[in-house]
Order: sequence, then C-alpha cells, then structure tokens
Amino acid sequence: MSFRLSQRDKDIIAFINQFRAVDRDSLVDLFFKQLKSPVNACNSVMVRLYRLGLIERTQQYSPTVYLPVDAKIKKNSQKILHFLSILDVYKQMCTYSVPKNVIVEDKPTGRKGGIEPDLFCIFKGSPFWIEIQRNQYSEQKMQAKINLYEEFFFSDEWKSLYWQPKDQSPLFPSVILITPVRYAVSSEHIRLIQVASIHELMEKYKGSVKQQKESRIKTILLMESR
Repeated sequence: MSFRLSQRDKDIIAFINQFRAVDRDSLVDLFFKQLKSPVNACNSVMVRLYRLGLIERTQQYSPTVYLPVDAKIKKNSQKILHFLSILDVYKQMCTYSVPKNVIVEDKPTGRKGGIEPDLFCIFKGSPFWIEIQRNQYSEQKMQAKINLYEEFFFSDEWKSLYWQPKDQSPLFPSVILITPVRYAVSSEHIRLIQVASIHELMEKYKGSVKQQKESRIKTILLMESR
C-alpha cells in the first residue's frame, strides 16, 4: 500500500511516540484547534493513521487514547494515566510558553538507580526536572528521591548533558514536585519547588516578579528623595 503523510501526520505520530499516551482532546488542542470542526478533523486523521498501522489506540478511556505502535504498555495499564498526567503538565506549560528540549521519563544518569524525573524541559529559558506525584508517599521516600538529585549534583556529570548552554556556565535544573501534598523535604544544594500545578507555579512567579519590581521602584524613589 502506498500512502503519503502530511507534515501534520508526521508531527502527530512523533508526538505520540514522545509522550507514549495521548488522548484525543489533547490532539485536538495541539494540532487541530484552528480548524472549523477540530474534533471531526482529528477523528478523521486518527482513524486513518490507525488503519494504516502507524499508531495504536485504546478505547478503555473516553475520549480515545492513542499509543505508539511499539508501545509496551497494556491497553488497560495504569501507566497510561501516568503518561497522561505528564502530558497534562506539558499542556499547562504550553499555555504560557512552549517548552524546549522535552524529554519524557528522562534518565540523565544513564544507569538504574539514578534520578528518573517524569519530565525534563527548558521552560521560559530555565531547565527543569519535573516529578509528578499522583500518589501520596512517605516523607522519607520523598527525601530519598531528593537525595538522589543531590548525589547527581555532586557527580558533576550533569555539566556535560547535551542541552547545556555552550556559551555560559552549566546550569543544574530546578526540581519541581507537582503534588497536591506538601512534603517536609529540603536541599541545601538544589532548588526545590513544590506546587499543585504549573498554573500555581506561574502565579507564584508573577507574584515574585511583581515584588521585585515594587522593590526596585521603592529603591529608586528612596535614592531620588535623598
């Protein structure tokens, strides 16, 4: 069978391969929103790609969730919900700025037992490793996870990761814990951020920028009054 794929077809397949599990509504938002009938257009494209054997799908969820053809995930696996939560974080980021250098389930140490963040990306010019906690864990387990990040920090291996800027000093990513529960975890060496969502992170960022701006204005006014 001969067929031609559009650039959008190729982008959709690559996106599903990257995120492992992608629901229909997310595809509509990311690839079809500008069309007159985005849901119908998306359904038509996805049925075609599925029949061509270029993607897999599971109808255990509503709307349908699409998977890579070589996915090693069972169609009723809880792992699908894990990947959908990673996708949701990515989509939240896209409402502010499209992240770059996105890696799903990053393994920067290259070995078992090292850090394995759910997501790495460069967002608004800064690198982040993101841990998405759908379940509640003990604080000891969470601190052990943070300790692994500290071990990697002291290894200096992170300085040669491919995404590091070529023209400035290497940066160790901030670690975002996306969790509805606040854990009493800490680190003296890496920046930890605990938020329930990216939206909460951006609200905090806006508040911080506003405070800095007000502080600068006060300083300028104080100097001018002398």
